[in-house]
Amino acid sequence: MDEPLHIGIVAHSAEGATLSYRTVWQEGIRKMGAHQHPRITMSGGAMAPTLELWERGDLAALRQLFREDAERLAAAGADFFILPDNTAHIALEYDGAGAGADFAIPCLHIAEVVAAQAAADGRRHIGVLGTSWTMDGPVYEAALARCGLTCAIPDPGDRNIIHKAIFDELCLGDFRPETRAEFVRIIGDLQSQGCDAVALVCTEIPLLITDDVSPLPILDSTRLQAKAAVAVALGEAAMPSWLAPSGARP
Repeated sequence: MDEPLHIGIVAHSAEGATLSYRTVWQEGIRKMGAHQHPRITMSGGAMAPTLELWERGDLAALRQLFREDAERLAAAGADFFILPDNTAHIALEYDGAGAGADFAIPCLHIAEVVAAQAAADGRRHIGVLGTSWTMDGPVYEAALARCGLTCAIPDPGDRNIIHKAIFDELCLGDFRPETRAEFVRIIGDLQSQGCDAVALVCTEIPLLITDDVSPLPILDSTRLQAKAAVAVALGEAAMPSWLAPSGARP
């Protein structure tokens, strides 16, 4: 490949999108040499106006916002896009009336990347930590099942602790030792339930929980997706085919 493919990033949550962007260029340097990385274009508005849409479950409106950002990326020349926000993939997969049109460019689906890595690592039963919408939602259970894996989520009280910490602290760049301790406790509980890895599927959680503090091996959704995007851009992995809920999956 003479020129790497152009990576688009649809930004939703600021810390997660920033970590994704940083990981893409770091991975580019690792693979291509000093001061080298594939072209990157990012598009995304502030998250605040979308929170009401999430609260009322307006997935069609959310999906349309992400489609518009993907169109902006396509217009800028991006060949495919990543969306470093796990909850947002619930909206991407929404197949309600008026929501079925394909995106302008394909998406490298974050849950598919995480599930494939879990399977490659020989994991069988994955703990899932993210927003309440992600933990209670269909995206990860389905993606893991397609790889022959099962999953578990924390109990309702702990799901509330995680959800609140994500929006009141992590998304705002606030990483507290006491919150880290709570997450470590929750991961320990998942380990006692038979989980052999934990998927950090809010893109900010890897800024709080690292391998050295986690009782379980971690699946860092943010960095895994960003590194997978570089592999695609360099021709080391196939171009993603995911376009719409009714379309082909990777």
